[in-house]
Amino acid sequence: MATRIKQLVGHIAPPIDMATPELWQEVPLAPPDSIFKLTAAYKADPYPKKVNLGVGAYRDDDSKPWVLPVVKKATEKLLRNEALDHEYLPILGLPEYTAAAAKLILGSDSPALSESRAVSAQTISGTGANHLGALFLTKFYRFNGPKKVYLSNPTWANHHAIFRNVGIEPVDYPYYNPDTIALDLAGFIGSLQEAPPRSVFLLHACAHNPTGVDPTQEEWDTIANVMLDKNHYAFFDCAYQGFASGDLDKDAWAVRHFVQKGVPLLVCQSFAKNAGLYGERVGALHIVSPDKDTADRVRSQLSVLQRSEISNPPSHGARLVELILNDPEMFAEWKQDIETMSGRIISMRKELHRLLTQVHNTPGNWDHILNQIGMFSFTGLNAEQSKAMIERAHVYMTGNGRISMAGLNSHNIEYFAESLDKVVRGTL
Repeated sequence: MATRIKQLVGHIAPPIDMATPELWQEVPLAPPDSIFKLTAAYKADPYPKKVNLGVGAYRDDDSKPWVLPVVKKATEKLLRNEALDHEYLPILGLPEYTAAAAKLILGSDSPALSESRAVSAQTISGTGANHLGALFLTKFYRFNGPKKVYLSNPTWANHHAIFRNVGIEPVDYPYYNPDTIALDLAGFIGSLQEAPPRSVFLLHACAHNPTGVDPTQEEWDTIANVMLDKNHYAFFDCAYQGFASGDLDKDAWAVRHFVQKGVPLLVCQSFAKNAGLYGERVGALHIVSPDKDTADRVRSQLSVLQRSEISNPPSHGARLVELILNDPEMFAEWKQDIETMSGRIISMRKELHRLLTQVHNTPGNWDHILNQIGMFSFTGLNAEQSKAMIERAHVYMTGNGRISMAGLNSHNIEYFAESLDKVVRGTL
């Protein structure tokens, strides 16, 4: 009888050699990350006029990474501090850093802070904040049906992977209208109204990635009102505060307005772009609770999740940002550095618009180049045109027509505008 059972099992499942450990031969090969693949292709291209408009990192007018002068000053100050050691930080991070980061995004006069109902955790940049926030939701949020999160179409590609990895399925909501190259407000509001009550919507606080299209303050107010009516939850991602407009307060307006109106929310924050600390991975997650008692319980569970994930966050980048945020002189210098970066990008937008409309008379309306905000711009090029830009002009950009404005400078913008004009006319 036992022999017969073994035979039947053998027909149902293939035999496994129990003496051999798993060696992963059947693990499928994953496709490479599209942005890193694009960057690798750019680096391997010997063409002298090649342009890299794919990477989402600031570059100066010579296409070089820029270490902010205030970051250099903060680094020197840390090096002179002989009292510093390399001991573990608390599980939720450097308290002086998380408190200052919360004030920066929520506002120093935020009721969430004065009433001690905001919980902050230091994270591995914005990506880690998104992950920790998603993990907290999958553990404790009372989803109305299957676990789903509504993501703008399009959004940062990594959003999909982050939520799927914790068992929350992404669902698109209308955001960008390719015909108008602008916000699809009607589609956005319609999705908010049609979604089941208590749905989770991920919102880009400013400088929407990848479109560069943001709601106006009036539109944000409309969005907030619908979310309140439907009892939706706002999952804010803020990777570009100050980098979008050059004004830290202006770029935090949507988040602060939602807090004032009482929309339930959390905020993911990053200092990669606005402080140029890409490799230091300095971020924070802020969860706004209805009262202090709830905040204390949220804090306790965030500590448990953080402990099992990374145990303790790294200290160096957090100490740099803490110095900059809490020292009035360095904070003022940081705002000047932010204006330098955002100002250069705004100047590139103006120059590109001028070249297309006044020099080349490129067919179409190019006002969206000026109207969009932040590091990225949706040019309006389709996949075939974007491919032609890469293969024929050696201009590296994503297939959806997105470019990083930070990749343009006084040395390559004329070549880019000329190539863009040719591909629009079909002569490239």
